[in-house]
Amino acid sequence: MSTSKEDLNKILTKLEPLGVFTARPMMGEFLLYHNGILIGGVYDNRLLIKKTDSNTSCGLAEEIPYNTAKRTMYYIANFDDFNQIKNIIANAYNDLKK
Repeated sequence: MSTSKEDLNKILTKLEPLGVFTARPMMGEFLLYHNGILIGGVYDNRLLIKKTDSNTSCGLAEEIPYNTAKRTMYYIANFDDFNQIKNIIANAYNDLKK
């Protein structure tokens, strides 16, 4: 199942308070960029963030983005703990922009 633009826009709207996010389509899914840095994606209507050294202790579930993926990513299932999401995204961004 691929992600609809409507579902993508719902996720992007939830992320707006955290800064500038853009999405690029990729084979029915969307790659997620924060301030121009690829930090994750929206796969099957799931927000997945890349695992990095600084966010390994975040306590989120790990999931594969698609069947043939070689690496897991962190799954953000809900937006109840917005501070945790902010920290995970900030850590991923800071690690990946180096």
